Amino acid sequence: MTLIKSISGIRGTMGGPVGDGLNPLDIVRFTAAYATQIQKNKTYSSKIVVGRDARISGEMVNQLVIGTLLGMGFDVINIGLATTPTTELAVTMEKAAGGIILTASHNPKQWNALKLLNEKGEFLNALEGENVLKIAAEESFIFSPVDEIGKLTEDFSYTQKHIESALALDLVDVEAIKAANFKVAIDCVNSVGGIAIPALLEALGVNQVEKLYCDPNGQFPHNPEPLPEHLTEISSLMKQGKADVGFVVDPDVDRLAIICEDGSMFGEEYTLVSVADYILQHTPGNTVSNLSSTRALRDVTTKHNGIYTAAAVGEVNVVAAMKTVHAVIGGEGNGGVIYPACHYGRDALVGIALFLTHLAKSGLSVSALRKTYPEYYISKNKIQLTPAINVDAILKVIKDSYKQYEVNDIDGVKIDFPTGWVHLRKSNTEPIIRIYSEARTMEQAEGFANAIIEEIKRIANI
Repeated sequence: MTLIKSISGIRGTMGGPVGDGLNPLDIVRFTAAYATQIQKNKTYSSKIVVGRDARISGEMVNQLVIGTLLGMGFDVINIGLATTPTTELAVTMEKAAGGIILTASHNPKQWNALKLLNEKGEFLNALEGENVLKIAAEESFIFSPVDEIGKLTEDFSYTQKHIESALALDLVDVEAIKAANFKVAIDCVNSVGGIAIPALLEALGVNQVEKLYCDPNGQFPHNPEPLPEHLTEISSLMKQGKADVGFVVDPDVDRLAIICEDGSMFGEEYTLVSVADYILQHTPGNTVSNLSSTRALRDVTTKHNGIYTAAAVGEVNVVAAMKTVHAVIGGEGNGGVIYPACHYGRDALVGIALFLTHLAKSGLSVSALRKTYPEYYISKNKIQLTPAINVDAILKVIKDSYKQYEVNDIDGVKIDFPTGWVHLRKSNTEPIIRIYSEARTMEQAEGFANAIIEEIKRIANI
């Protein structure tokens, strides 16, 4: 059994002893701690929004979270089965004090999690998250007396409101999408995407949809992380000529993978690149992604006379950087598109609406559109060290060794070479350095990584 406590929330496998898995006692403890932290916003609103994905454990967790929030004196708006971006939007639409999303994102079905939002529908920052962990550890929360127990309201209209907000975006052209008469294939991994994505496509005028796994029963038919090795079925369907484009989402629908008409992968890294290219054509400005995302976004941004900024890994860090530089588009290389014109959260619905508009206006096939972007390859590696080795000291030596290049140390150490980059990040839970590298060929990317790994071994004498 596993229980992971972090500043962004709590996630774990269901069952097990207290403190060892995500069980009812831990759910109540962390929900009460979150409510205590959010109390300061109660003058702004006494409401908290709760939404969930379609996991098997979802209804049980939902009941516990709602009951705890009511017991803490908050009114709860239960929006039921809803995507992560839908729940984020609901917080702002309700003018709530915060929100909790019950989802373990791309983790397998035995996992669930509490993702914690502030009054802006954005994830808690580091200090707020640390306060929640501290309150939970100390159990320093106080439940409300009977006359101050909160009230429960159910509103299951937010998926439709989310779709309407996406269609209302200036750069979403429903008529262009209708005129293109696209055939679209989707894989929604039997979670809430099975509700939201077909409804979105219908609203966009897409009448021909090949559906894979759109029953929101929580029985994931394959590993739910939308990586190429897990998407063989929709790829095979595309190879049969059944659709012009394929879309795959994770269980909470904040990540979007695109499949070309020939069954090849568009590439999760290029979901953001393509949407950003379209946005920048019509809205000149700046972009942001995290340090481990493809250089192609920087290239596209520069082409459109914008400035690219790299943020520390993590959605909350990307959003903070986007606000600082007034980015018109940003996100993460895992298929996460953040479009501030809608809201500051990764949103696959917005990503689909913008991508289909881009595709319709381009007049190209998906594979041809993909070829218009710079070609990069990312290699992901790690090196296991012993607990006695000072990982921070190793990173400092690496940083100093490559000071003739552009080096960024806001999150580990990233070295930008003329032909690629290497990003080293240490694990917070074990003596591991994760090494991501990118170049114009996979061989070169792996060469960058191997050279750094050999240098780490030399420094650590292993």
